[in-house]
Amino acid sequence: MQLIRLPEVLKMVPVGKTTWYSMVNRNEAPAPISLGARAVAWDREEIESWIRAKKAGNNDQRDRSSTKQ
Repeated sequence: MQLIRLPEVLKMVPVGKTTWYSMVNRNEAPAPISLGARAVAWDREEIESWIRAKKAGNNDQRDRSSTKQ
C-alpha cells in the first residue's frame, strides 16, 4: 500500500481542497487514513480505483443518453 498526502490526491482529482473534503464527508470519495493527530493520507490504489469507477459511471451515463436520442 502506498499512502499519498492531499496535494498528490488533488493532482489526480482536479478539484479544490474544500470540494474534496466535502465529497469525503458525503461519502462520495474515499476516506483518509489517520496518520496522527493532525496528519492524514489516502491509499493510492483506492484513489485510482475510485477514479476508474467514476470514469466507468460517466461512460455509462453517456451511453444511456446517446440511446435516448
